[in-house]
Order: sequence, then structure tokens, then C-alpha cells
Amino acid sequence: MILFEKIRWKNLLSTGNQFVEVELSKNSTTLIMGPNGAGKSTILDALCFVLYGKSFRKIRKDQLINTTNEKGTVVEIEFNVNTTGWKIVRGIKPNIFEIYKNGTLLDQSSHSLDQQKWLDQNVLKMNYKSFTQIVILGSSSFIPFMQLTTSHRKEVVEDLLDIKIFSSMNAIVKEKVRSCNDKIRSLEYKKDSILDKVVMQKEFIDEIECRSNQTIEEKRERIDRLIQESDHYVMENHVTEDEVTDLRKKMEIVSGATSKVKKLMPLKGKMSSKVSIITKEHKFFTENRVCPTCTQSIEEEFRLNKISDSKNRAKELQQGYEELKEAIQKEELRESQFQVFSKEVTKLLNGITQNNTHISGCQKQIQQLESEIQRTSTQLTNRNSEYEKLSDFNNSLEDTYQHLAKKREDISYYSFTYNLLKDSGVKSKIIKKYLPLINQQVNKYLQMMDFYINFQLSEEFNETIQNPIQEDFTYSSFSEGEKSRIDLALILTWRDVARFKNSVNTNLLLFDETLDSSLDGPGSDEFIKIIKYAVKDCNIFVISHKQGMEEKFHNVMEFSKVKGFSHMSMNN
Repeated sequence: MILFEKIRWKNLLSTGNQFVEVELSKNSTTLIMGPNGAGKSTILDALCFVLYGKSFRKIRKDQLINTTNEKGTVVEIEFNVNTTGWKIVRGIKPNIFEIYKNGTLLDQSSHSLDQQKWLDQNVLKMNYKSFTQIVILGSSSFIPFMQLTTSHRKEVVEDLLDIKIFSSMNAIVKEKVRSCNDKIRSLEYKKDSILDKVVMQKEFIDEIECRSNQTIEEKRERIDRLIQESDHYVMENHVTEDEVTDLRKKMEIVSGATSKVKKLMPLKGKMSSKVSIITKEHKFFTENRVCPTCTQSIEEEFRLNKISDSKNRAKELQQGYEELKEAIQKEELRESQFQVFSKEVTKLLNGITQNNTHISGCQKQIQQLESEIQRTSTQLTNRNSEYEKLSDFNNSLEDTYQHLAKKREDISYYSFTYNLLKDSGVKSKIIKKYLPLINQQVNKYLQMMDFYINFQLSEEFNETIQNPIQEDFTYSSFSEGEKSRIDLALILTWRDVARFKNSVNTNLLLFDETLDSSLDGPGSDEFIKIIKYAVKDCNIFVISHKQGMEEKFHNVMEFSKVKGFSHMSMNN
């Protein structure tokens, strides 16, 4: 149980630079009075601000600062939870958020939002919405339980029954399910990838073992054929080289003819020229007895000697010319034979060159095939390493299957836990257990306020209301005064449930102008009786404008404006 002891504030709204302090646990009932704007409802904003960092009346944080002093807004509250003493100090200009446990300031290294979350979950055990449903009932900004959305109604009741942890746990489990599904998808992809690798590795090993020997044999047969082809060309070259040798011997025999022809041809010309001269001379002396140039007579004996001499010389030259001509023809024949032999040698050498090219090509192919055979043989020799790779793939596949099985088992557990923790699971059973108590208490308080209806909340927190006049009534069917009685009955019921459950039980209960807004005179009287005699172990504060109620409360606090600032006076 939270036992609120005291609260004090300054420079908050219309409050000045002097602390206003209120004892929260001193009197069982306290009436807070004063004119509008005097600062009666400031206590509500002070409570919400110091505990949750925001006001009750939806005032912006910067508007909480006193407009005259414009700084130094501070609210302090002291309370006990079981045997632990707590104090919270919160301020604006400068910003302050301090939490004290048994007089010791807690570590402030965390972000203020994290500190607030820790305070809500571990100390107060209720959030702002629950606090404003269980501790404070206001006529203006208060949203009655019946006017909340279904999700917000559920949030309030979950806080009361201390089952909100199931929602948090469910969110964690839901995230684990999502993460587990992502991991399963990842493992499925990995499994498929490894399976492909296993198949490819097996095919590769089969290729090595089943086809490598056949491939080697085929390549060796090709090598044998290439060797035979190369030997054939080599043999052809040997025969051709013998032929070339024979032709070169023949060429040696007929070699030099060209040079001899070149030497003999000028001699042939010279001899031809001499023959021509002697022929002319013989003709001249044969035909002429007188010199045609000088007209002198040529002696007959001289002329006959010249003719005889010309004939002899011509005969000798003619014989030499024929011999020279014959020699030239013989050398030209030898030269022609040399050319024929030379062409044949060239042709044979070209054949040898082509054969050498074929031999070189065969040798390159042989080398390539031998290299391929060596590579295939090495693969065969090293196939153990390929088996090791296959074994590694299989081991990895087995590990992946195990991880998949583990994740599927995890997701089965998570799904079971998720179904257990969702709204239709454990929470539904707990709510169903407390619904009769809730409905019983609501109807008890309604009857105490002379409002005789049968009010029932369902598991989805939708209302069913029956009255003697008409059966199918809803909350919105009633007048504002009747709605206020239902709202009061619900807030008192929530406090009973909290006390029974010991979840968010507290000594503090505040009503802001509840008696002024909708309750008529008899309704107000019945309400005061309830809070005085039916509500146990509680310090109740009622803010009201109504006059003549001072005698009905143990303590009266009156607020007024003095020089623009709120001033509080006590009347015990």
C-alpha cells in the first residue's frame, strides 16, 4: 500500500515563492474551499506533476510556472510503500527530477523518461491513467471510466489487478516469436544452400571417379594417334631429305653453267664479228680488181692471196664458232638442268617445312593432352580432399537441421506461451475471477446512494444496466447526476479491488467539485456518508464551492487570493 504523507509546492500556477504544504495522512476527510481561481485545484496538478511530470487539468508544462516569478517551480511529495520511505522532488526552471529512497538520492545517470518508467513500474505500480481513475475524480478534465475506450478501460483494470505484466511478457514473447521465425527462415535458406552444395560436390566426385579414367584413356589414345601422325611426317621428311641430297649432288655436277655461258657469250659475239669482217673482205677482193676508193688497180696475185687467206681464216673461224656454239648449248642445257633441280629441291624443302609444322602441332596437342591427363590424375589422387569437403557440407547440414529443430521447438513453446498470455488466456481467467466482485461492489455503492439499478460489466468491460423501469439501459441513457453516481461507485469499487488485490492500494482519494457538478442534495448527502463511513483507511479530500458543509468534514482548508498569490488557511 502507498501511504502518502505530505506534499508541498511553490511557484506552481498561482502559488508564490513560499511553500504551501498539505498533510495528506493527518485527517480522514478534508474539505477544500475557496472562490474560483484561488488555487483549490492546484493540489491535483501538484500531485500529478510531482508523480508523473504532467498536470491533471491538461495544462502545458511551461504554463505550470508562476507567471509573476517565472521560475523556481518545485513540488515535493513524501510517501511510504510498506516499510520504505520515498521522496520525489520535481521542478521547472531549473528542471529537477530527484528520487530519494530512505533519504538517499538514487542514481540520476538514466534519462528522465527511463526514470519515470522505473518509478511507474517499481514504486507507484500504476501509470498516470490509472492514478487519475483511482486516486482523483475531477468534474472538468476527469474522464470517467465508462467514457474511456475499451482499450483504456482494459488498461486501468489490468493495472488494478496487477496483470499488466502479462501484456509486457506477451510483447516480449511476440518479439521472440518474430525473431525465431526470422531465424527459421534464415536457417531454411542456409539448409537449401548447403543441400545444393552437397549435390554439386557429389556430382563433382562422381565426375572424378566415373569419368576421369575414361577421359584419361581417350586422351592417351589421341596422343598415340598424334605420335603416329608425327612419325609419319618424320618418315616423309627423311625420304624427302634423301631426295634433296641426290638432287643437290646432281646440281653440283651441273653447277657453274651460268657463269660459263656468261663468259662464252661475249666470245661468240666477237667470233661472229670477225667472221663478218673476213666475209666482207673476201667479198671485196672477190668482186673488186680496182680499189673503189683510190681507183688503183689491185694486183692479181695479192687479190688471189687475200681471197685464199680469207677463205682459210673464215673456215677456221667457222669451225671455232661452231665449236663455241656447241659449248654454249651444252652449258645452257646444264644451266636448265640446274634450274629444274633447284625448283625440285625448293618444292621438297617446302614439303619438309609443312611436315615440320604438322609435327610441331602434334607435339603441342600431345603436351596439352598430357597436361590434362596430369590434372585429371591429380584430381583422382586428391579426391580424398573432395570427400572431406563433402563431409564438411554434410556436417554443416546436420548442424543446420539440429538448429532448425531447436528453433521449431522454441517457437512451439513461444506460441503456447503467447496464447497463454494474450487477452483470451490467463488475463481473461483472472478478470473473469474478479468480475463478480467488481459488479457486486459497484451495485453496493449505487444502492448506498439510493440508486437502485443492476449494473454489470462484461469481460470486455462493456456495461449492461437494468432498472425497474426499463431493462435495456446504457450509461449514456442516464442523466448527468445519475452518471456521476455510477462514476463514484466505480472509483470506490476500483479502490476496493486494489485493496483486496494489494496492487495499487493507496490512502489518498480526491474529488474535484464532484458535489457541485451533477449530484443533487440527497445525492451529495449519501456520497458524504459513503466516504465517511463506508470508505475505510483512506484520507479523502473534497474540493467544493458548496456552503454549509464544513461541519461534515474533519478538516477544512480554505484558499484565497492575497496580492495575486494563492493563500491557504486551515480550520481543523
